[in-house]
Amino acid sequence: MNKFYQLLFTVILFGLISISGCATIPKDALSLSPESLAQRQMQTRKYETKDEAKILAACAGLLQDMGFNIDESETKLGVITSSKMRSAVSAGQQVAAVFVALLGGGYMPTDKEQKMRASVITRPIGERGEHIAVRVTFQRIVWNTQGQVTTSESLTDPKIYQEFFDKLSKSIFLEAQEI
Repeated sequence: MNKFYQLLFTVILFGLISISGCATIPKDALSLSPESLAQRQMQTRKYETKDEAKILAACAGLLQDMGFNIDESETKLGVITSSKMRSAVSAGQQVAAVFVALLGGGYMPTDKEQKMRASVITRPIGERGEHIAVRVTFQRIVWNTQGQVTTSESLTDPKIYQEFFDKLSKSIFLEAQEI
């Protein structure tokens, strides 16, 4: 029996060594693409304060002013997730559906509703945490009249992010002035 266990141990050891040799990670696997880096810069701003709780409160208030419902909020982690439902009906799709029906193509599903999502993440930065970085991301999911997801995407329009950060800066200023 002793030789059996030695043989079994040798086979298992050889198997583990051969498996571990097969897994290699490409050198650039963990590096960000230039597009990803530019997108992060568009989604992130730095504020000169140490009070992360006030920044989060301003972000939550702004999201609510924009019509979002706060889904989850964790102050200790610096995270807020929010969403809102909106109509996704498009006049162009409706006209196309009518033409398809008139030409005998039958029923064509069209976009019906969309869920807009916004996520905010804050974190202290600097040597002594004297600044707070705020990153916001916006996404949307669109369902058609048959309940199928037709679109699921991150929103990358710089205007959306610029508008959010402009309003956030005003909100932070007003809170600091206690107005």
